[in-house]
Amino acid sequence: MKKVNSKRKTILYKSSSNEDKFIDSFLRPTTWSGYIGQEKIKKNLDLILRAAKKRNESIDHLLFYGPTGLGKTTLATLVAKEIGANLKITTGPALQKVGDLAAVLSSLEDKDILFIDECHRINRQIEEVLYSAMDSYKLHLLVGKGLGSRMVSLDLPAFTLIAATTRPNLLSNPLRSRFGAIFQFDYYSLNEIETIIKRSAELMEIKIEPSAVSTLAKVSRFTPRIANRLLKRVRDFVEVNNLKIIDNNAVNETLKFLEIDCLGLEPCERRLLEVIIKKFNNRPVGINTLAAALSEDKGVIEEVYEPYLIKLGLLERTPLGRRATEAAYKHLGY
Repeated sequence: MKKVNSKRKTILYKSSSNEDKFIDSFLRPTTWSGYIGQEKIKKNLDLILRAAKKRNESIDHLLFYGPTGLGKTTLATLVAKEIGANLKITTGPALQKVGDLAAVLSSLEDKDILFIDECHRINRQIEEVLYSAMDSYKLHLLVGKGLGSRMVSLDLPAFTLIAATTRPNLLSNPLRSRFGAIFQFDYYSLNEIETIIKRSAELMEIKIEPSAVSTLAKVSRFTPRIANRLLKRVRDFVEVNNLKIIDNNAVNETLKFLEIDCLGLEPCERRLLEVIIKKFNNRPVGINTLAAALSEDKGVIEEVYEPYLIKLGLLERTPLGRRATEAAYKHLGY
């Protein structure tokens, strides 16, 4: 347990990572109607699922893309549940060799759903094996080496691949073209985030004031995963300080400790803007230069920091590089 001293109160953060993972799983929607947000995607998926049920066929391969924490994995789970199919989950980095993919595919049964997260990280050799598996439900494997090698074809059951990625631009055109439907997950509205916070608080049996819900929603970056994470941290504050309800003061004290500002920006994101403004005088900065200045991986900058900053209008990408906007100057007090 980690004890943290504050000027006003003592905060004791006691939630372990295992406990947080359990709560995250507990808070996931378990029914189609219980999934909040992404209404256009749900409507289109519902049509696809109903048509497949009527034809008694497996559904088309699906591609989900968008920033992290927007419910791609949860919706894939609910798709499987809606059609009564078994769901098998893996990730792009876990498929290191062709044998890894072959083992996963050969374990599938008719109408099973295979969910591959971070599919943009599948290497090209494995990706090519996927082509025939997706098109004709056949697995082509090269057995042996040199002159003694031969191609073996294995029949696969009619399965559905649901792939998720935060970087659709890194997918090859041959792979992207094999999906029957492609859905972009967008950030949630404030009303949707407030609804999610209220639902999560009810599930965790926490009392929370409407003003606290509103404050939490505003700093949740329009992302359910972050909303639930912050709610858990405020819950820690309330429990340790023997409070009976989450009010606005409890939320603000927790945000102060976590160094999260009124827009939901964390220290690393404010530092990114400050480096562009102060170190480079807001001249356009290339991603490699920015990564070196921040001692940060450029993938983290592109996938984690930039999407939210761009959505808020604090950062803009130009042909010459990244620049902070006037809104960023105002927010940071420059």
